[in-house]
Amino acid sequence: MYKLFYALKSASMGVRVLLEEIGAPYELIETSVKMDEPRPPEQLAVNPNGWVPVLSWEGGAMYECAAITMFLCDRHPEARLAPAIDDPARAMYLQTLVYFSNSVQNAFQLTYYPDRFVDAPADEPSAEQRGSRRLRETWTVIDDQIGDNEWVLGTQFSAADIYLFMLTTWLRTAKGHPTMSEFPNAKRIADKVLQRPSVQHVYKPWIADPQY
Repeated sequence: MYKLFYALKSASMGVRVLLEEIGAPYELIETSVKMDEPRPPEQLAVNPNGWVPVLSWEGGAMYECAAITMFLCDRHPEARLAPAIDDPARAMYLQTLVYFSNSVQNAFQLTYYPDRFVDAPADEPSAEQRGSRRLRETWTVIDDQIGDNEWVLGTQFSAADIYLFMLTTWLRTAKGHPTMSEFPNAKRIADKVLQRPSVQHVYKPWIADPQY
């Protein structure tokens, strides 16, 4: 059984969707994304940063959402959530997950945690504004990459589609973020992912209130 250290509004929700899609048994251990709140010692032993997701299993543990995604997909190839190692689509799959993690998520951090990027509080609004511009830039790259594809990688649903959907749930117009209507190709895929039973189950709070 897997253990998933989990908090609403975090990337751990995307990992939970993966576990639902795979059909593997797992235990949720609720924690927090607020840095001033305590974390379970078992979580901090794996990730001293205190962030989620953290995934553990008999014999191992790890953090970082993109890394966990790759690990689970490779460990459960029967779920067909990632191209095989010799599949030509494998390169785009890896590239996209790393871009989501390193570029799109980094832009979100600028808007949600501007204090991490500046020395003075007076500079935080500038970081937030740059983050929103960077979100528009990075989502445009993804939208252009998708083009007319049925899914992010082409004709096959994959973990990249789940990751894309997860990222869309963090967009907030109140923070100056772009809306998904600006990226019709990505929105088309996110709308289809939303219909999956795994997503309906995990994202029930967001579905009820997208600004929760």
